[in-house]
Formats: sequence, C-alpha cells, structure tokens
Amino acid sequence: MNPMTRFARHPARLFLALLLPLALGACVGAAVGGAATVGVAAYDERGLDGVASDLKLAFDVRTRWLEKDHIIPTKVSIEVHEGRALLTGLVQDEKMRADAVGETWKVVGIKQVLNEIEIAPGAGAVDYGRDTWVTTQIKSKFAFDEKVMAVNFHVQTINGVVYLLGIARGADEHRRAIDTVRSIGYVRRVVDHIRVKGAP
Repeated sequence: MNPMTRFARHPARLFLALLLPLALGACVGAAVGGAATVGVAAYDERGLDGVASDLKLAFDVRTRWLEKDHIIPTKVSIEVHEGRALLTGLVQDEKMRADAVGETWKVVGIKQVLNEIEIAPGAGAVDYGRDTWVTTQIKSKFAFDEKVMAVNFHVQTINGVVYLLGIARGADEHRRAIDTVRSIGYVRRVVDHIRVKGAP
C-alpha cells in the first residue's frame, strides 16, 4: 500500500507526519528525516495518534494566545502530554498570565492546565543560554540512559528551574529521571509533573 494512502486513512497520523519534524526541532528533522521522526514517536507511550493529538492541542492553544495578545506566545511556552498542558515562562503582569491560562482552558481536549507561569517584570536578568545548556544536558543524559525512555519526557528550564512533564513506565524510571535532573549543575529546583504509568 502506498504510504500516503495509509496515512490518508488515519488523519491524525498524516498530521503527525507533517508536523512532528517541526515540533521536535529542525536539527532532528534534518538529521533523521520525517519518516524516522515519526518512527521515534511510535515508541512514545501515547502512540502515534496520541502524540498527534497533543501536538494539535498545543498548536490550537498557541493560535488562541496569538489572537488574544500576540505577546503571549513570545513569553509563554506550552507542552501538552495526554491532554495535560504545562505552561511555563516569565510574564510582566498577572493579566498576561491569566489570559494565557484562560485561553488554554478554552481549547477543547485540554484536560488539565499546569500553570507554572511566573510574574517577573525583570525577566531580562534570566540567563537563557545557561537554561538551554541545562535542558540539553538533561535530554542528552536521558537519551543515553537505557533505563529511561527519553521520548516520554518533556524538559523545560527557566531561570534554573527544571519542569518535567510526561509519563514514566514505573516508579524506578520516575525516580531515575528526577535523580538525573538533580545531578546537573545549575539546577536550582525540579518541578515534577510526570505521571507514573498505572498510577491512579
């Protein structure tokens, strides 16, 4: 069967095939190509359709933010996993934070909003280069740890605080992921939103 015909029968998979390389970063897409990137997503506990659904939810949220206030997407980041939306970032006032959270809840399919947005008028003091370095180190350690399924975790670092979202296959993997993050230099705090598979 022609690959595109197969994808056409599953719109969510077609959406994933087109969007996932962009969502996971240009470097990944350039290195392994769209088909291989979709292959990586197949190892995700959510499955292809679950990943595609979460990507679409994040896209819909960003669209609402842009329509509400074009500044919000430049200050706030979103990761969606199993319909749970993690919002992180630094904004200048309570109104922008409330707008970001409120518009997120309006998207059909969002089951939970994890509001980790901070109000910080002096956001310019944040060392974004160091935060990027921390996130890269964590993702690298996850990727090379055979006991951690890296594809199941989202990592975001803001001002030395690491936010984790995703699903662990068991308590041991959950604990290992947290310990890995804490072993990285410059990590001030870990905010854990990981769900352990099978837990209530």
